[in-house]
Amino acid sequence: MKTPLVHPIAPAVLAELRTADDAGRPAAPFTDPEGGAPLRCCLRRSESGERIALVSYAPLRRWAAETGADPGAYDEQGPVFVHADACPGPSGDALPFTDSHRTLRRYSADGRILGGRLVTDPDAFRPALADAFDDPEVALVHVRAVEYGCFLYEVRRS
Repeated sequence: MKTPLVHPIAPAVLAELRTADDAGRPAAPFTDPEGGAPLRCCLRRSESGERIALVSYAPLRRWAAETGADPGAYDEQGPVFVHADACPGPSGDALPFTDSHRTLRRYSADGRILGGRLVTDPDAFRPALADAFDDPEVALVHVRAVEYGCFLYEVRRS
């Protein structure tokens, strides 16, 4: 597999989510007292004192709108942390948030789940991602936190 194409939430989508999230709720920004929240806008952890918001996001629905796929019942939404205001996005090309247990959920081009894989060893993350894309039917992979099941980011076939 070539270098994976890691996708944070797109700036235009973030602008929408900061007004009304994918559940139709207004964003409620707050100052993060401790830091450590996984920010899906810039793919890093928040720092103490940063203004962030917890919003509902439907990653597969947003991808399907771009591609014309119909994810059907696989369309779901869940909580994600983002900066309360625009940020510069990710810096660098490292795979983020690989320091803990993760699930790699594979999807076909029509938005159907093709399977998943639990990754418990951070050193096994990159090989597991490559294995996912060894299947030619896999169009994208959602990286998710195991503890809460939250969407972290999307990786598309390069």
